[in-house]
Amino acid sequence: MPTESPGAAARQRSEKNLQTKINRSIIATLVCFLFVALVVASSRATRVAAVAHAEDAGDPWSSAQAVQPEDLAKELAAPAHPGGPVVVCVGFRPLYQGAHVPHAVFHGAASTDAGLADLKSWAQKIPKSANVVLYCGCCPLAHCPNLRPAFVAMRDMGFTNLRVLVLPNDFNTDWIEKGYPVEKGQ
Repeated sequence: MPTESPGAAARQRSEKNLQTKINRSIIATLVCFLFVALVVASSRATRVAAVAHAEDAGDPWSSAQAVQPEDLAKELAAPAHPGGPVVVCVGFRPLYQGAHVPHAVFHGAASTDAGLADLKSWAQKIPKSANVVLYCGCCPLAHCPNLRPAFVAMRDMGFTNLRVLVLPNDFNTDWIEKGYPVEKGQ
């Protein structure tokens, strides 16, 4: 009966260890892939939920009054025209100064009496038929303290072409990280 040399046994152990490492790498890759798939699915579900949230959670706007970031970015990229959107940031000034939707004006924070008064004062000077898009983006839409009071105030003032920019997570995640254009300062 032939005996294995010590070198052959060491080679076999080395090959077995290598195979074990390869198997572990394959399993780790599969786990990572599944994790990424879950994150992507969750992200899509968040966007769908945010649109559904507009009608189901008693938000003051309808789904027809909700505009997605991609759609607003396309509107803003189109040649300027009289009916183009007037974008209004109703969030917090430091966030607006850090980065905001191009050509957006700041009138907020609508969660404060002073911010809401500023918004109403500005809104009295524009036509009630203006194409107004409100946004905040300070936090997840479901918890935003600014967007709902701003929307209700302008709706109650008689604005007929009023929309909200749907940012399910926040401005950074849903606008900046997606590569949509921004302006800084002001």
